[in-house]
Amino acid sequence: MKKASIIIVVLLLTVVTFLLGFNTSNGKEPQTYYQVYLDDQILGVINSEEELNNYIDKEGDAYKEQYGVENVYAPTGLQIKKMSTYHDQVDDVEDVYKKISETSPFTIKGYQLSIKSEDETIKIYVTDEQIFQDAVIETIKTFIGTEEYTMYMDGTQPVIETTGTNIENIYVEEEMTIKEMNIPVTETIYTNVQDLAKYLLFGTLEPQRTYIVQVGDTIERVALNNQISVEEFLISNPQFKSESNLLFPGQEVTIGMTDPKISVVKEEHVIEDVASQYRTEEIHDETLVIGDEVVTQEGVDGIIRVNQMVKSINGTIVYVDPISTEEIKPAVNRIVRIGTKYVSGVGSTTNWVWPTNSGWTISSSYGYRIDPFDGTRSFHGALDIAGTGYNSPIYAATNGVVMRASYSSTNGYYVIINHNNGYYTQYAHMIRMPSVSEGQIVERGQVIGYVGSTGAATGPHVHFEVWVGRPYNGGYRINPYTMY
Repeated sequence: MKKASIIIVVLLLTVVTFLLGFNTSNGKEPQTYYQVYLDDQILGVINSEEELNNYIDKEGDAYKEQYGVENVYAPTGLQIKKMSTYHDQVDDVEDVYKKISETSPFTIKGYQLSIKSEDETIKIYVTDEQIFQDAVIETIKTFIGTEEYTMYMDGTQPVIETTGTNIENIYVEEEMTIKEMNIPVTETIYTNVQDLAKYLLFGTLEPQRTYIVQVGDTIERVALNNQISVEEFLISNPQFKSESNLLFPGQEVTIGMTDPKISVVKEEHVIEDVASQYRTEEIHDETLVIGDEVVTQEGVDGIIRVNQMVKSINGTIVYVDPISTEEIKPAVNRIVRIGTKYVSGVGSTTNWVWPTNSGWTISSSYGYRIDPFDGTRSFHGALDIAGTGYNSPIYAATNGVVMRASYSSTNGYYVIINHNNGYYTQYAHMIRMPSVSEGQIVERGQVIGYVGSTGAATGPHVHFEVWVGRPYNGGYRINPYTMY
């Protein structure tokens, strides 16, 4: 019995020894390999992490040449995990590379720029941080002017002794951050200042339209007919320094529709002598037939020195803060005898008064512009007259009957006058309810309200429209300057 027990123990030991020998693969040591994962999906097992990275870099020569970089890297999300196993089946590095390339883009080292505004965050990628810094400076120079920007940065602006302009501040309104990262090669990656500066200004790298100048064209007319502002025309055609520059037939110009990705703010101190426009005094003369006019004294403009702080965003004035005015030369009023025994509700078509005091600035002209509120391109069918300050008077351009005195979210407090001669005028953004009521007859030069910034306004100004025909009901707007 004892002998049988010994035999059973020997047999068990033999079996255990056999099994242990099998499980250790006949004495082989476990090997170290690397599992390749992309977004938690296993793509294969390789011998060396370095071998895969080197292969990726070697196969990325086209990207190196395209972006001017020294290395190409694995996609974001690629993980290589070390493992030990007795199995020696591994994948070819080339096969793993193909799986990676079919799943996710490779990357290069660069920088991500985030431009954050109230409405959105724009991400821009560059190979060198300096490209972004230089492109922003180029964009700033486009809106400020190279010479003006250089003098501001160098502190060499001339001191204002009597009149002149000094830039007080230049900055970009949006919050901008930049960080180094691996950028997927499928992103738009900027490698030079010129391309990025073009994108920051126009919002695209596509070529801008061109136009062949026709007989009689002016810069203002070309801009208006092509739905851009004069300022955009000058930005896109830097060979022209002013809208008064002449064009010649056959000349090719660029029609650049700007869509700036940054808001370049310029705050400047402006002291200038401007015309103090004479006013016309009307003397009613009952001996003359209604509608007859006799000029007894011609008017002469005076000179007024205006001291203002002016804020512009991307070349468009958004706020004018009047500091002071000084009369240099008084205006001589024009005196006209009017043949009427009562105030007529019919306005003149040739003798209109300017709707504000002297010292005004046109902050937005009649024509196409980039809307200061939503950034869209739109037609501005009016003159925005700023610079006379909050609560300064607004005058009726000529005789008429008040058609509307009301409020809207766009116009704020406003007045529409029917001049009963085919023309209507509108005056918007008043500081409070108008001084006149609907149905009231008003005289030329009568105060109808006061300057404010109610409704959709960036600062105190009068939005002045001239309509031919009934406003918003079959009529159309014209440039108010044509009536003066």
